[in-house]
Amino acid sequence: MESKNWIGGEWFVPHGEEFIVRNPSEMSHEVGVVHLSPASDVFRAAQAARRSLPAWASLTGAKRGEYLYKIAILLEQHIDEVANLASSEMGKPISELRGEVMRGVHLLKYYAAEGVRSNGDVIPSNECDVLQYSVRVPLGVVGIITPWNFPVAIPIWKLAPALICGNTVIWKPAENASLTATLLAELFVEAELPAGVVNVVMGRGSDVGDALVSQAIVDAISFTGSTSIGRQIAVKCADRNVKFQTEMGGKNAAIVLDDADLVKAVPAILSGAFRSAGQKCTATSRLIVQQGVAPALIKEITKAVAELAVGHALDATTYTGPVASQAQYQKVLSYVNLANTDGTIVAQGRSKVDPYSGFYVMPTVVSDIDADHALVQEEIFGPVTTLLTVPDYDAAVELCNRTLYGLSASLFTRDLSHALSFLNDVSAGMVRVNQETAGVEYQAPFGGMKQSSSHIREQGQAALTFYSQVKTCAIAY
Repeated sequence: MESKNWIGGEWFVPHGEEFIVRNPSEMSHEVGVVHLSPASDVFRAAQAARRSLPAWASLTGAKRGEYLYKIAILLEQHIDEVANLASSEMGKPISELRGEVMRGVHLLKYYAAEGVRSNGDVIPSNECDVLQYSVRVPLGVVGIITPWNFPVAIPIWKLAPALICGNTVIWKPAENASLTATLLAELFVEAELPAGVVNVVMGRGSDVGDALVSQAIVDAISFTGSTSIGRQIAVKCADRNVKFQTEMGGKNAAIVLDDADLVKAVPAILSGAFRSAGQKCTATSRLIVQQGVAPALIKEITKAVAELAVGHALDATTYTGPVASQAQYQKVLSYVNLANTDGTIVAQGRSKVDPYSGFYVMPTVVSDIDADHALVQEEIFGPVTTLLTVPDYDAAVELCNRTLYGLSASLFTRDLSHALSFLNDVSAGMVRVNQETAGVEYQAPFGGMKQSSSHIREQGQAALTFYSQVKTCAIAY
């Protein structure tokens, strides 16, 4: 397979740099070829999106919803094809990717239904014989920049609300999710989405992404990625008065108190830390444990992690697959080396395959690390988590909040008082009790505090707020 741009309803292969995509699970396997675009393709896409905007915005919400629903049906019909390609391209285990594709289906159906819901309010006027009301209207042309770690769900949770609100879209996927993006665009074509409503441009962030943010005539940018890039995007958008939304990094903690039910806690901790090879902004990368339960938890974690199956992403029995790329592999291994030199490895997974056949990093739990160490403070984005012990609940919360990030946090306890206090005490956009840090239901707002987010939420009803603007109307009669 090869990547292609889809602009103004036309397919074409860009003439920029190209590279071969190799399966992270099995580097000898060539998955396809990605062709990268020059910045000029972004401007072509912006023109196409602007031309198609009046017709798309003038459709009823119900009609736009029909298109989304049709895409949802097609995506579900092609679940195996999409999941297999995405798994081969970026290494997420197939069982997880099938779930991700279904999340995309549910997101499309959820936002399709928004086309016939209320989109404003009647507001009483101080004057007689005046009808005053508000209505939500489109922003215009929206640029979305998506990462490789959720190659199906994140693009859809941006595209679906943008489209139902009446916007047209320019989508720049991550370079190592470009084949999956091409396949998704083919489904948009099959759904007969009007030309120019969605335009897909493959390319590097430094070329295509920067042109989209800094130069293209757009009305909003939605970005998911690193905090450093997100902050740069925020500055550029603010300078141009372009509405922006940035979802960025996380350094999420799971707190385990002495009274926790370890039968529930251990599987949730493992899932949060090691599913998707830890490549989630919501992954559990800090484990804060009260001293009384620490010995028992370490014993259970050590046993459970040793039994985790690390292997080929297309093997349905694989728990943790490879990391997505060589660059990611080298980055995560640098943190594993720190864990070996500066701490104590208390748990490590095992490989079912030759660990050198792909970008495999064994799930790792490290202890005896200072709270200000890089392993505790920096986002690793891999299957590595640090374990720290504390004397009590207050110390646990203080340590949980001692980070630049504020995306997600969880607490494991049987104490209702501590559970309710935790929901108020922790500075994170998503707080959960007796659940893993990773994941949030699609109908609920998603986003973080501090350096994790620009503080504008995605998903649920919150997404409609970002992808629209409010017009206040009044008429005297």
